[in-house]
Formats: sequence, structure tokens, C-alpha cells
Amino acid sequence: MNVSKKVKKTCPKCQSREVVKSGIINDKQRFKCKDCLYYFTVDKIGKQVDNYYIIKALQLYVEGVSYREIERLLGVSHVSVMKWVKKFQLTRPVKTVYKPSYKILKHQELIDFYAQEENLKGAGMIVTELGDKYMLIKWDRFK
Repeated sequence: MNVSKKVKKTCPKCQSREVVKSGIINDKQRFKCKDCLYYFTVDKIGKQVDNYYIIKALQLYVEGVSYREIERLLGVSHVSVMKWVKKFQLTRPVKTVYKPSYKILKHQELIDFYAQEENLKGAGMIVTELGDKYMLIKWDRFK
């Protein structure tokens, strides 16, 4: 009689911790998820994108930056960004006449930008970190 034991694995399909051993196939341990009844033999291996880039991509999307621009800025496929938008059911705010412009700045450049008072008038801004640099997104309200 085969007695299955709980193991410290997660199901690659549903991320459940209710996983048990379920035999050996091709000299590899096979596992079964008790929640979704999915069988798997090894951890799911694939190109995983860090959550940091997913969050940044979604922030930029909501701020009005196009998929292709996000791809160029973050080095993440625009198709991946589209899939994340769909997965998290994000929608952009209603179309406005404001088109955001953005700049990639180093720390000192950002300080110098804020030091000039004319840069702070007549616009809405948001600053987000991009690794060792900063992205400044600006919406000009009055021209």
C-alpha cells in the first residue's frame, strides 16, 4: 500500500500547499495537488519576471504610457504587459486631452529639476523609481 506524505511544495497550477508525493516517473518524483488534482513532476521552470517590473509596467500603463513605450523603458515584452493588464483587469482613466510626457533622470538630475520653480507650475507630476534612476511623468495642464 502506497502511503502519500505531505511535502513542502506548492502546486504550479493553483499555488496550493496541499501537495503529496504520487510515485516516480522517469526517475523523477511525481506530485499531486489535493486541491486541484493536478499532477506534476518538477517545479515549473520558465522565464519569471520579477514582481517589481510587473508593478512598474502596470503603473506606467495606468499613467497613459503605451505598451511599446513600456517595453522600451523596462525591457519587458509589450505582449507580457498586455497580458498583465488583462489578468489584473486594469483600465485607464477616461481619455483626456492631457498626454503625459516622461523623463528618465538620475538622482541629482531629479533634485535639479525640482529646484527650478518653473518646472513645478501648471502641471501634475508623479515620480517612480526605475532601478537606479527615476521616471518623472508630467501632465501639462495649462499652456
